[in-house]
Amino acid sequence: MDYILTKRDGKVTMEKPFDFLCSLLRDGVYVLSIKRKTEPRTVSQNALMWMWFKCMEDNTGTEKQDWHDYYCAKFLMREANFGRKRFSVVGGTSTLNTVQMTDFMNKVQADAATEWGITLPLPADRYYQEFIQHYRYR
Repeated sequence: MDYILTKRDGKVTMEKPFDFLCSLLRDGVYVLSIKRKTEPRTVSQNALMWMWFKCMEDNTGTEKQDWHDYYCAKFLMREANFGRKRFSVVGGTSTLNTVQMTDFMNKVQADAATEWGITLPLPADRYYQEFIQHYRYR
């Protein structure tokens, strides 16, 4: 079961009373863990990522989808067990939360600069608006 717990101004509230949630459990021993809720990647993160890949396409001739797949394989590869066999699985960006997407994009930005000599701007950068205007609909 997942339920939302919110802390604001030092006060904790839950979407349903804790006693009610406990009444839903069968007899047994349970572990309660609390983790911070994360939000899915934002539309603006996704849009910027694709503008970056289009910029890389324009600079190298390699298609933006290939850049996406390359970086997913480079930075989102993980091991998974299927029965007794272990395989490498490439994750995609659509399932990332905002923190994970920021981490992914930071890695892409650094790799593009060091390995390919391509500068990919962030919103705080000087020519970011010009970059957006140039790549927004490409």
